[in-house]
Amino acid sequence: MSIETIDLAAINNQLKGKSPQEIVAWALSVATKPVVTTNFRPYEGAILHLVAALKKDVKVVWCDTGYNTPQTYKHAEELIANLKLNIHLYVPKQTVAHRDITLGLPTIEDPNHTVFTEQVKLEPFKRAMDEHNPDVWFTNLRKGQTAFRDSIDVVSKSKDGKLKISPFYNWSDNELDAYLEENNLPNEFKYFDPTKVESNRECGLHI
Repeated sequence: MSIETIDLAAINNQLKGKSPQEIVAWALSVATKPVVTTNFRPYEGAILHLVAALKKDVKVVWCDTGYNTPQTYKHAEELIANLKLNIHLYVPKQTVAHRDITLGLPTIEDPNHTVFTEQVKLEPFKRAMDEHNPDVWFTNLRKGQTAFRDSIDVVSKSKDGKLKISPFYNWSDNELDAYLEENNLPNEFKYFDPTKVESNRECGLHI
């Protein structure tokens, strides 16, 4: 099956009611260069565990803004070690200390926030995707997070044609809590995204 010719409506209908494991298995069956992206926000352990369990060497792309909390960094190191993740780390070209002098940490109302978002998130992400050029992209998007995410489905396509797979798209926090507990996975809620600030706001990666 060619990624380019996949009928999104048909495949989403086919996968309706399937388990996250079945969804990932299907996606891996059509993938040649899959990646998982993560920022180690809450519940990321679920998607990382799920995909790595079915493909141990899957590339895990971590775009670290440099503004994560100490708790998030500790959480990331724990998951990387316990799941033996094949991590590929991408960071902004300018350090936080340097940016503090030249740009600071703009509020979302500040016109400089667009420049800030480009520097700390969009450019590293684009660099990562350009280098790995995946055809299948696993992510932990879920329905109910933002208006945009409500408009997609388990399988969607990015603006550049990558097949985007969200195995837990229809799952609730309670269901993910149960998954984490069942698989003895940690979670961490002290997370900060300087490009979003508000949890229901998109940063630009997925639109």
